[in-house]
Amino acid sequence: MILSEEQRAIEAVLLSAVEPVPDSLLAELLELPVDQVTAACLALAEGYAAEGRGFVLAYVAGGWRYQTHPDMAPFVERFAMEGVSSRLSSAALETLAIVAYKQPVSRAQIAALRGVNVDGVVRLLHQRGYITAVGQAPGPGQPVLYGTTAAFLEKLGLGSLSELPAVEDLLPGAEVMDRLEERLQPGPDG
Repeated sequence: MILSEEQRAIEAVLLSAVEPVPDSLLAELLELPVDQVTAACLALAEGYAAEGRGFVLAYVAGGWRYQTHPDMAPFVERFAMEGVSSRLSSAALETLAIVAYKQPVSRAQIAALRGVNVDGVVRLLHQRGYITAVGQAPGPGQPVLYGTTAAFLEKLGLGSLSELPAVEDLLPGAEVMDRLEERLQPGPDG
């Protein structure tokens, strides 16, 4: 694939960027209209896909970035996890899901939904940059309200929260719930 100068410039900027770069910033840097930059990024992304590269040019969290092709995830995970354990616990994942779907939400609201103290988990998610304080609730004590961050969207490869699956899609169907309920009913012996 022979690239135009603008495509080469986009590649250079994106390779040096730490976070996704918005179309508007790329347009400003290249002194081109946003439409032209968006078209150039889309052409690059299509070209990489057609060539079957080990990476893709993706639009996530409001900007463009290079990331590994999803098919290559097992190799990258082995490389990245060599000697390091940075996986989130099930408690952290549950808490993160609550924040993602209920935001803005306070620690007390998260704790009420989970049924356990969540201070440590909230602190961990905040330290890792997945959640942040987005305001304070009115009323007594004015508790801090939390929401997800662009880093959260990046990790999930989402452009916005609207791309999260509907909660209903994550719940078991009625027939599964009926079977569970039957199992939980006391038997004839009491």
